[in-house]
Amino acid sequence: MIHLRRWGDPSRPLLSLTAVLASCALLAAGPAGAASALLESVKQNPQVAQNLCGQLRALNAQGVRSSSPQAVAMVAQSRNVSTQDAEVLTTYVVGLYCPDVR
Repeated sequence: MIHLRRWGDPSRPLLSLTAVLASCALLAAGPAGAASALLESVKQNPQVAQNLCGQLRALNAQGVRSSSPQAVAMVAQSRNVSTQDAEVLTTYVVGLYCPDVR
């Protein structure tokens, strides 16, 4: 007998909103290889993510959200990537390394 789990079933953990947004951003980001390599570089060097968290916290202290155009432009410039890749990277880093950042 097959049992289907309902979406609200407490025995099945739901993905966080951040993880869902990160997945959507990855799908919309254009060339998957570029985004994958960027995320892999952060995965291999968590200090990069921690540094980015610090920069985003500083922006939060000034009232700037991590998803704002200003924050995305800062990430794009500091990592030398497109704004789309910067959005993906920011979502990934905030979701996994600094969920306190807004």
